[in-house]
Amino acid sequence: MKIFARCSLLFVLAALCVAADAPGFKMTKKFPVLGDGGFDYIVFDSSSNRLYVSHGTVVNVVDADSGKELGKIDDTPGVHGIAIVPGLHRGFTTNGGNATVSVFDTQTFKTIKTISVPKDPDFVFYDPQTKRVLVCHGDGAAITAIDPEKETVIGKVDLGGGAEAAVVDGKGTGFVNLEESATMVSFDPKNLTVKQKWPMTGCKTPTGLAIDAPNSRLFIGCRSKVLAVMDATNGKVITTLPIGERVDAVAFDADNKLIFASNGDGTVSVVRQKSKDEYESVGDIQTQKSAKTMAYDPKTKRLFLSAAELEPVPAANGQRARSRPKPGTFTVLVVERQ
Repeated sequence: MKIFARCSLLFVLAALCVAADAPGFKMTKKFPVLGDGGFDYIVFDSSSNRLYVSHGTVVNVVDADSGKELGKIDDTPGVHGIAIVPGLHRGFTTNGGNATVSVFDTQTFKTIKTISVPKDPDFVFYDPQTKRVLVCHGDGAAITAIDPEKETVIGKVDLGGGAEAAVVDGKGTGFVNLEESATMVSFDPKNLTVKQKWPMTGCKTPTGLAIDAPNSRLFIGCRSKVLAVMDATNGKVITTLPIGERVDAVAFDADNKLIFASNGDGTVSVVRQKSKDEYESVGDIQTQKSAKTMAYDPKTKRLFLSAAELEPVPAANGQRARSRPKPGTFTVLVVERQ
């Protein structure tokens, strides 16, 4: 029985290894990034082949091929997200520490202007259809719209709950996760109005969000360890599939019909889209614990993830013990298709 049990264990471990490599992706590089402090979003800019990496109170700008640091955007307290507007050579950072958005020159990395916005600015992206920068606010429970050319706030969408991540379909509709209520809100990014609100059946604490616009499908990373697939026309959850722990970002490879969910447990869970209503789990890519934020290069199919070694923080005042990034260990991981 002992021999059988050992053989069975080896078989299971081997099967897990196969599952981990099933998508044909592998972590190939690590780019060390100087500086200490926490981190959040990482953004790939295809127009310059650069990575913009939030890091404490700065944004590190890194060449996506070599990992060489090209510069940094200073004075971004509590920075969360970065949006790039290539045609204007402008970038925008969301600074949670003082409820501002920094506007910077993508050629010099110098800050041009600081814009005051509602509290807790977090995820941010550029919508090329409306030519607006859209800022998601957690505690502010809204999306703020910024005119990137005039560098001014032009309005907001009141959501009634904390906004986590958002996407647009290129046809006049945006979608945003409300994290605490597990609600999907569809909104008009031009008129800045709410269209519909739908409960996310089978999903708790939604974070990352991606879209298959031609098929009207939303891919939602849920901290309840599932990827939810939603029909963007009516809010119906078509299916849920298992993913890793502490998901934070989701990306969709439309060419190969693969959905990636990056998880804080050190995995990227991969789901294959067999048809717009059929999906299957195809395994995990092994990365590093803490690597839960992710950027995607649609041309080369590379994934980039921010990570750091973690160290415990002693519990104080009755609070539970936490962990924090260990100084000097911040890294950008590169995952490539083999």
